[in-house]
Amino acid sequence: MGKKKVVGNDGKQYIVKEKKPFYKKIWFWIVVILLIGGVGSGLTEEDTAKDTEPDIDQLGEPDKDDATLLDEPTDEPKTETSTPERTSPAQTEDNSLPTEHRSALKKAESYAKTMKMSKQGVYDQLTSEYGEQFSAEAAQYAIENLSIDWNKNALASAESYAKTMKMSKAGIYEQLISEHGEQFTPEEAQYAIENVAADWNKNALETAKNYQDTMSMSPEAIRDQLTSDYGEKFTPEEAEYAIQNLNN
Repeated sequence: MGKKKVVGNDGKQYIVKEKKPFYKKIWFWIVVILLIGGVGSGLTEEDTAKDTEPDIDQLGEPDKDDATLLDEPTDEPKTETSTPERTSPAQTEDNSLPTEHRSALKKAESYAKTMKMSKQGVYDQLTSEYGEQFSAEAAQYAIENLSIDWNKNALASAESYAKTMKMSKAGIYEQLISEHGEQFTPEEAQYAIENVAADWNKNALETAKNYQDTMSMSPEAIRDQLTSDYGEKFTPEEAEYAIQNLNN
């Protein structure tokens, strides 16, 4: 995320992290290469049963002397005939789908399962001119046929922000629901925040040290930055812990 300075309602300057559009995030440039297996294109079934009935005209009429013998039942081997396999309705329905729809679904599964994206995030990535450029219809089909636990994806994203970017609880929640961020629903984001395992005091301290080392800010300026709504959104208690342990 880039940073810029803004003036808050209190007249102080704060450093604000600018949220990147989804197509400019780091993960966007990590190309997920999928080996899409070839889709079978209507293999025809071969007929396995042939007519084994003899031509009656070639047999001719039996002699009278043999009539009795012909009337007696004979144990002739029966010819077994096999019936062609029937295609299930599901197979027929799947094969009738446009190739674009099937491809969109595979891409959607990859983004949702490997990159832990939200439903809206996946849809935007599928239709974006900077992304996969699928049609809206194909993308909608993919979204409707995904079997994904979106709460679990939100939690995975929250854990990543907490561990790698040392963000605050409130900061992560905002990032999860932001239209410029992950675009999870408020319910999914709330689930993530309630279940993420993070030491928020430690995150506040790591963030404070970063401001001190890279921007040479004073302790009080760091405190304001940590607690500001324009800044990191840590609680006053978390910010106090960070300031007290800044030089440890």
